[in-house]
Amino acid sequence: MILQAFLQRLVNGGGQVLREMASGTGRLDLYINYQNIKYPIELKLRYSKETYQEGQKQLADYMDRLACLEGWLIVFDRRKTVSWNKNIFWQRHKVSGKTIHIVGC
Repeated sequence: MILQAFLQRLVNGGGQVLREMASGTGRLDLYINYQNIKYPIELKLRYSKETYQEGQKQLADYMDRLACLEGWLIVFDRRKTVSWNKNIFWQRHKVSGKTIHIVGC
């Protein structure tokens, strides 16, 4: 909810932020439509290494349904044994010609 409120202030009148938008058979966590550009965002809690791969696949499927070429996967890592230097990152991955931004926090 805090991320949604922050994003709503960014688009402020020039678009909309939707939460748990129905996208085919699933629900996309956040969807921003700003000046007719679509921004899909999937949020995950890290439970294992597979979280990243599963999240990318899930987001790529949503992106196919929404005809988006770019999307964001935000993964929250709550492990106390990992330093902040390794927890906080931004990566770009190409999946089937689409760009997925992975943000670790």
